[in-house]
Amino acid sequence: MTAENSREFDVIVIGAGAVGENVADRVVQGGLSAVVIEAELVGGECSYWACVPSKALLRPGSALHAAQLIPGATEAITGVLDAEAALKHRDWFTNNWQDGSQVEWLESTGIELIRGRGRITGPREVQVDGLDGNSYALKAHHAVVIATGSSPTVPDVEGLSDVPFWTTRGATAAKKIPRRLAVLGGGVAGVELAQAFARLGSMVTLIARSRLLGSYPEEAAALVLAGLRADGVAVHLHTDVEKVEKDDDGSLTITFDGSTVSADELLVASGRHPALANLGLENVGLAADDGKLTLTTDVSGLVDGPASDGTSGYWLYAVGDAAGKALLTHQGKYAARAAGDAIVARAKGKLHGTPKPWSPWAQTANQHAVPSVVFTDPEVASVGPSLEQALLDGKNVTGVELPINVSGSQLYSPDYKGWAQIVVDEDRRVILGATFAGPGVAELLHAATIAIVGEVPLDRLWHAVPAFPTMSEVWLRLLEKYGL
Repeated sequence: MTAENSREFDVIVIGAGAVGENVADRVVQGGLSAVVIEAELVGGECSYWACVPSKALLRPGSALHAAQLIPGATEAITGVLDAEAALKHRDWFTNNWQDGSQVEWLESTGIELIRGRGRITGPREVQVDGLDGNSYALKAHHAVVIATGSSPTVPDVEGLSDVPFWTTRGATAAKKIPRRLAVLGGGVAGVELAQAFARLGSMVTLIARSRLLGSYPEEAAALVLAGLRADGVAVHLHTDVEKVEKDDDGSLTITFDGSTVSADELLVASGRHPALANLGLENVGLAADDGKLTLTTDVSGLVDGPASDGTSGYWLYAVGDAAGKALLTHQGKYAARAAGDAIVARAKGKLHGTPKPWSPWAQTANQHAVPSVVFTDPEVASVGPSLEQALLDGKNVTGVELPINVSGSQLYSPDYKGWAQIVVDEDRRVILGATFAGPGVAELLHAATIAIVGEVPLDRLWHAVPAFPTMSEVWLRLLEKYGL
């Protein structure tokens, strides 16, 4: 290091992904000063290695397949996907992994950026090893916010640590389409990328330890499974990988259930965990339990524990994936907005203690209405608990399920296959959860989210008439089947 600089800010944010950007933006809008610390690209995982590039890789295949299903358009389809063009579009969508525009936005809002790695050294104190060779000793007047996102979870498989493999970063940033791709993991990232690469020309094998999309209803997962197999993906469920080996020609051999498969690339998509390593949390009394560090926060993102035990006030926050709750970009940004506003309110003496549910400073939706979409073909869109989850939670609920078979779906495709479920809280006569599966169902999700967050009574929801002919007609069919 060539120099050490001491700086003070109202708020220090460690991590300049979408979540960190939103926290900083809210506190600056509230009249406080903020600095964000980032060692990689400003904009974070979602912009460059997750949501954005993965959807760019999926979209060409889903658009082509939709056209192939419509009489009149089917006859016009004469070619296959151009993988090189799809990769170039992905590059454009990620701004070629350049963060200049994101940095310009920070500057325009008055948020300062320090490129480097931050480590908490004490209450409201952060040391930064700058990428410019300098060291920065930062002091926060009000808050330090951990917005470091999440890291891939790599399973303990014999030989895996000795061979090259992709995590989602490697897959979404791929420069060419491998001839053979093996995917370990049947969660959202695994199924999305398996289908994307299959449609772009890879021979794909997916291996999952349990069933596909285990957190979603089985009926929805079954439609995705059929879609993958229709695209030529070899799917092995309830299967443990025993060993991974590198062959003499550079390819990999994956052994499972006494069988083997060869691959030119291996994608490990076995989930993610909060990225909390090397942040200095032990310096404020937050040590790992059995080697695993997790943070507990209140509904505003305030970290519970020694860091906020009253000796140094309420100052440490964790938001987004780092908080370990809803590991989704949109929920992380929502949490960031609430946390940023809570920091400002506490700084100005307008908030004391725990905020009330559904107030501007509370992340209440993270407990009740977390929307998520699996962008496969068919899609799965879900918010709130499934029927099975609600029953396990001891709720007095009724499930209403039916195939999606309305004029809007038939207009989408003459052979449309879909499924829908709503979970009704019988004590309050409101919708508690909803799941839709089928092509194009993602656009049904926000209506369900509004109904849940707004606690709209079913008798009032009955008066929300869906336009004809749209996919939203499924709402009418669900309410009719319930008995309205």
